[in-house]
Amino acid sequence: MFKQVNRKVENRRRHLRVRSTITGTPERPRLTVYRSLNNIYAQVIDDTKGITLASASTIEGGLKDQMEKRGNIAAAQAVGKAVAEVALGKGIKKVVFDRGGHIYHGRIKAFADAAREAGLDF
Repeated sequence: MFKQVNRKVENRRRHLRVRSTITGTPERPRLTVYRSLNNIYAQVIDDTKGITLASASTIEGGLKDQMEKRGNIAAAQAVGKAVAEVALGKGIKKVVFDRGGHIYHGRIKAFADAAREAGLDF
């Protein structure tokens, strides 16, 4: 009859489709974002070496103490700004954005806009 929709499976499919075209290089690493219901996480990754160059999330000490709710747009903006500051501190200015299979809307868009405003180019 009808196919039962499983959000995790569909999200994973979209993420793999996006990842088939996006790869982080040493010159232009991949900025990936993961959002859960309660938190948001970001990493700047060099896929050729398989290492994380910079990261930020709402569960880290500095950001965790600043905000009451960690799963909203304000938290996404704070994480976007934080990951951009860490990346710029390590000399990373240009990145490729990996939205993690999520649509470019809401918290993902707020994260990306805040990272751009803080100085990352993508």
